[in-house]
This record gives sequence, C-alpha cells and structure tokens, in this order.
Amino acid sequence: MEFLPDGAHVRLRNRMHGAYLHADEDGVGVSLSPRRASLNTAWRVHRVRRGGDDYVLLHSAAYGRYLALSPQRVSLVYAGHAAVQGAYDAPEQVDVLWEAVRVADAAADVLMLHVSNRLLRAAPWNPALPSPVYVDIDNAGTVMQWVVEAIPLRQAPPALQGPTELPRGVVLWRTIVYMKADSQGKVDPLSRRTYGFSGRSLFHLTGDLANQLRLQFRSITLCVRAGSQGRLTPLVIDLPADERTMEVVVFTNGSSAASALQHPNVDAM
Repeated sequence: MEFLPDGAHVRLRNRMHGAYLHADEDGVGVSLSPRRASLNTAWRVHRVRRGGDDYVLLHSAAYGRYLALSPQRVSLVYAGHAAVQGAYDAPEQVDVLWEAVRVADAAADVLMLHVSNRLLRAAPWNPALPSPVYVDIDNAGTVMQWVVEAIPLRQAPPALQGPTELPRGVVLWRTIVYMKADSQGKVDPLSRRTYGFSGRSLFHLTGDLANQLRLQFRSITLCVRAGSQGRLTPLVIDLPADERTMEVVVFTNGSSAASALQHPNVDAM
C-alpha cells in the first residue's frame, strides 16, 4: 500500500515525547497533546502534485484546516516558525506543502519536510503546559521524527453532540457561508448564502441551517471546507474558538454523497 495514501486518516506521534500533533481548539495553533482518542489529533492526507513533485498536505479531522507554516518567526532570538492551522485558498499556495521523508531503519517514522526546506519539530515537552510545534531548519534529532499511525474508519457517523454554551462573559461571532449539496455532493457556487452565528455549538449551528434551508434537523450533516482548494471535512464536534469565517456544505442524510463521507474511528486501539 502507498505510504500516506491520499484520503487516509492518520496521527503523527512525536518520537521523542510520545505525544501527538494536535489542532488546537482556537482554530489557529498546533501543539503536542497526549490525547490519542481525539479528533483534534487526527489528520487526513491530501496529496497534490506541483511541478513534477509530489506533496503531502494534512487537514485536521476536527476543523478541516490545513497544517501550515506561519510566515512570521517565533521571536527575534529564535529563527523557527510556528506550525499553524490555515486555509488552502489558492492552487499555487505553498505554506501548506510538505514532504514525508522516511527515516532510515524506522518503518513508520517520517520527517515532515516543508517546501521551504524546514522540518516540523516539537518544542521541549512539559505535560503541564501547552507545548507548541515549530518548523525549523536545525536538525534536532528525534524531536523532529514523527511516527505515522493509521486510523481506521467508523462504520457509522458519530452521534451529534447536545447543545453547548460559551462560558459566561465570552462572546464569539463569526460569518457562516453555507451551501446545499445535491445527492451526488455537487454544489452550485451561486447558491452561497451567509449569516452571522454566535457561539461554538454544532447543535445550534445545525438547527440554524436546518431552519434556513427548511429541512428537518435530523436530516442533515454539515461539512466544513478551509479555503477554496480545501477538501470537505465532516463537522462532528463544536466549532473552533475563533471568529474566522467558516464555509459549510450541507448534505442530506441518506444521500449517496452523505453515505460516502468518511469518519475516523479515533477510539479504535
């Protein structure tokens, strides 16, 4: 089987620290987390070809955003850049391009080499504190090695979570751009609509969109897309804690398009 095949769900476990590459709930940061059974530590492979070269892109199974290189240095004294979650908006975009380079004598270990010739690496690990992930030119040994763990698929989508509310005093407001897919998953770009949504609750967002489209609450599934070139990701947990615009495609449950959606089984051993 092809290594890191297109469409596969995987985890990346840091060889030195044993913790996983994690899409943070703020929708921006990327860190290390010991939480194996979490959608935030699951990523889906998106392969592209540019100028005769093959690249691996990874988008989060939680929020659909892509593993990317921040354009800014971490600080004046450290030349590394932060790894972030970003949108994939343009065919020529390079901040999301990676190569998975196998490590000699380690069947499942890779170096994640960015197109800028920098390597994905973990920061010093402290389980009590957030542990960021950087992209750096310096060779730091096993802190730059990642063990690829394949994630099997669920036989059925996870159940929709109940409604949740923001903590008292917290306000989050974002624009939702939404479209309805047909039974084959095709979307008419001219059908795009927008509205303002408050909070993070997927339950409330599903209810709002069902009302907007005059559909039954239990009859739809939502997918999110991070950028015009991004792939769809089923939205099954609450939204990230930020205010960036989200593009949502609505599927009708039972349609061939909805039935073809894939959900990683993060609880599988």
